[in-house]
Amino acid sequence: MYEAHFGLAELPFSITPDTSFFFGSPHSQEGLNTLLVAARSGEGFIKITGEVGTGKTLLCRKFMATLGEEFHTAYVPNPYLEPRALMMALADELEIALPRDVDQHQLVKSLTFRLLELAARGKHVVLCLDEAQALPLESLEALRLLTNLETEKRKLLQIVLFGQPELDEHLDLPNMRQLKERITHSFKVPPMPADVIPDFLAFRLHAAGYNGPALFTPPAVRQIARVSEGIVRRINILADKALMAAYADDADRVEAKHAKAAIADCAFASTGAGAGRRVAAFVALGVVLTALAGWLVSTTVFFG
Repeated sequence: MYEAHFGLAELPFSITPDTSFFFGSPHSQEGLNTLLVAARSGEGFIKITGEVGTGKTLLCRKFMATLGEEFHTAYVPNPYLEPRALMMALADELEIALPRDVDQHQLVKSLTFRLLELAARGKHVVLCLDEAQALPLESLEALRLLTNLETEKRKLLQIVLFGQPELDEHLDLPNMRQLKERITHSFKVPPMPADVIPDFLAFRLHAAGYNGPALFTPPAVRQIARVSEGIVRRINILADKALMAAYADDADRVEAKHAKAAIADCAFASTGAGAGRRVAAFVALGVVLTALAGWLVSTTVFFG
């Protein structure tokens, strides 16, 4: 690959959520601070939403890695589970040994006992659910009932929901109003502003071991910002492909032509703002041609 060519110790733009590559932009830091403050309050649900690829999973992992020793974290990356399976997944995360055929009463009793045990040791238990928009509604309701478990001082379990905007649609349903009222903190992860992207690229390169001058030229950055529309995953994919194009060209820097080559190699580039403008242009052209054809037909009839 191109690591040796650019003096990198590792790939800088992998889309795997690695907390060493967490970029503390104002927006991402605000999201992390919201999570930390909410976790320390120990009350209710926390909700983090954002479009696909905006960095929710990385934010989730950074949050769990930042929590102190007084917290015990549980993580369920794929919560497309019916209520019993979801509670079994939580039991696994809490290191509760249970037979596969355990009945519902014993399952809830074991969870309660373990949560009380952790609370007695001064631990706050935080359950993070990624892709929470995939949770069946009955599983969301089961989670609400689990948060009823409490001591005289505090809740035994706090739940953080990370999901796409569809999660908000689920919570807006009438039968979800009790859970929605328990959301004490929420944050929407926005796309990355274009003026922040140069710093983001530089940070990722530095984290990967690069120590030279700016590797991406301003025209290349503008190309990446335009097509990515601030979606972090797209930025990473385009930057990686642009570096590959520069390497193949034996270039020392990523120029606009390398960014354009990366864009041409990405399927999502055909769905961006530029594509929208092209579609609008074709629609407008079609309207003009249709009107012209109609005028020609009417003219032919009139003079025929």
